[in-house]
Amino acid sequence: MLRSFRLIRLAVLGLALVWTAPSFAQNFEGLDLGGQSKSKKKKKGASTTRSSKASKSKKKPTRGSRGKTPPAPVEDDAPAEATGPIEATPAAVTSPTSPSEATPAPAPTPTPPAAPANSGGFGLDLTQETPKTPAPTMSFDAVDVSGKTADRQRLDITVSLFKNDEYEKAAMSAHELLADPKLAGLHTEARYVLAKSLYRMGMYHSSLGEFSKLLALGPSTKFFKTSLEWLFFISRKTKNETVILDEIARHANQEFPEKYRNEFRYLLARYHFVRGRALDQVGQNADADKSFAEVQRLTLLIPKTDAFYPRARYLDGLASFRNGSRQKDAAAKRGNGEMLASVEAMKEVVRLTRPVAGKSADQVKLDKSLRELAFMQLARTHYGMQQNRFALFYLGKVERGNTQWLESLFEASWANYRVGQFEQALGNLITLSSPFFREEYFPEALILKAVIYYENCRYRESNIILQDFERTYLPVHDQLESLVKKNMEAGEYYSVLADVQKKNKDGLEKNETDVILERILRLALTDQDLRKTNDSILELEGEMDAFASRGDTFKYSELSKSLLEELKVHRTGLISKAGIMAKGKLETELVALKQLLANGLRIKFETTTKEKEFLEDQLKAGGRTSIVKKYKFSVAVSDDQLYWPYEGEYWRDELGTYQYTLTKGCIDRDTANRNVQSAEAL
Repeated sequence: MLRSFRLIRLAVLGLALVWTAPSFAQNFEGLDLGGQSKSKKKKKGASTTRSSKASKSKKKPTRGSRGKTPPAPVEDDAPAEATGPIEATPAAVTSPTSPSEATPAPAPTPTPPAAPANSGGFGLDLTQETPKTPAPTMSFDAVDVSGKTADRQRLDITVSLFKNDEYEKAAMSAHELLADPKLAGLHTEARYVLAKSLYRMGMYHSSLGEFSKLLALGPSTKFFKTSLEWLFFISRKTKNETVILDEIARHANQEFPEKYRNEFRYLLARYHFVRGRALDQVGQNADADKSFAEVQRLTLLIPKTDAFYPRARYLDGLASFRNGSRQKDAAAKRGNGEMLASVEAMKEVVRLTRPVAGKSADQVKLDKSLRELAFMQLARTHYGMQQNRFALFYLGKVERGNTQWLESLFEASWANYRVGQFEQALGNLITLSSPFFREEYFPEALILKAVIYYENCRYRESNIILQDFERTYLPVHDQLESLVKKNMEAGEYYSVLADVQKKNKDGLEKNETDVILERILRLALTDQDLRKTNDSILELEGEMDAFASRGDTFKYSELSKSLLEELKVHRTGLISKAGIMAKGKLETELVALKQLLANGLRIKFETTTKEKEFLEDQLKAGGRTSIVKKYKFSVAVSDDQLYWPYEGEYWRDELGTYQYTLTKGCIDRDTANRNVQSAEAL
């Protein structure tokens, strides 16, 4: 019986061992031999099937996916394609020796074969199992597990720095790639990252230089189209878009992206307009005709619904005015088709730029400026056709204190003189001569004032005004003539103006020569294109000075040295361009000033002759004859105005409202106060 009990116990023990053997096989099947860590929350003895692994892979990335970042969002002020092929690549690894990046994703663990019968009774065939050797430490030099070369990974590091807003580091990293001739295949992409990084750093002229190099490679390169788009964004960040006009014109035959096509047409029209006007100044009228014809062709391609249409229409109107102005006779101008087309173009610009709700502040500012220019051009067109009251109407539309306001007052003075409104003309000239505008350049104002006094037989006052004109502007004429006759290099002409600007900026004391040169500077900068080029030079110099405020790593890098050298070259080119325009403007103003001085002498001669005749008549009549008589005038004004006698003082709120009362003269006429006469007449 004892023996039977032992046999029963052995049988039960054997059955228990056989029953528990599959459990060990299941645990072995669930082991992560590839090095994956188990979840700490897993219960002991819980089985892990393949389907459960598949569900885990959806929730948690494998090692091979670490380091990858989602594509960067499209930048607000960058082209939609600005990210380019570079931006589409995953972010580079943070370190070339990172073991986690070097280790590939483990394959699913296969189910081990069933244990043979002679496995020792525990279901494990330990004698036949081949142990797996640990994976060797992998580096990028040994194995390129991502499918990219080590050189490509260097570029990915640069892209990653850019995405992380580390623009200085990204720029320097890209420059290092460009400096390595062995990486010539990656230079295009590296330069693209460099150009964008400089843009993000606010170094727009440096960025333009890098994009220009990309564009010079030709349209077959993969970043050509996106580089064209970046030109437009640079033009919006700089003070004026003229810095990119040459670059735009250089690629005029390329098909621009549809999003920027109309802006491209407008900028190219601007380029041809500036070029045509320059050709006119040097007498190359045939070539100028071609440029202005191109202006009109390009502006017609811009649809009316486009944001650039008003500006394009304004250029079209200017081109038409230029063509129609060749008619010397006012009557011929009034019947000329080009002049009429110019008027209609400017009227359309005025309609399109009316203040409406929903526009951005920048757009409102741009519309206001363009609308003001359109009013001025309408006035000039009508003045040229001797439609003086139409001219006065449009000049009156320019708001007080705006950019064109002083110019509108001066031009209105001539129109007022033509229709006999001498009081209003002289009142405008008082505003121009106020201390608030002492630095403005209106030499013709004194000539007009002398002419008005001459017309009213006020010969002595006319002579005094002409003497004042000669005393003020004859030194300016002599200095201009001296500068023009020197035949200096173009850059030297600009240097003369730049020296004056520097003294003004630093507040240095100026001698008499400097004061005259300062007037010449203001004279030269009345040219819109020269002033814009001058602004670009000052902006570029400011960018060069900004290097000093950068961190030492960037400031003393090879990239900074290279960029500074390129900016100096760019500055030299702009100075040469500005010098040519400055010389041309100075020559033009010299001719105009010569003409004004000659007119002054002619008026002085006529005044002296008339005064002599008047004195002779007085002697013959025994001193009783007088050709000057008192005018009727009144101090009465409308209800919304207040009469205040002028006693030499100036108030800002009075500027532009003056009316000079002529109390005596030789013309039988009413005064400007036509509705209200003197008390004696009532």
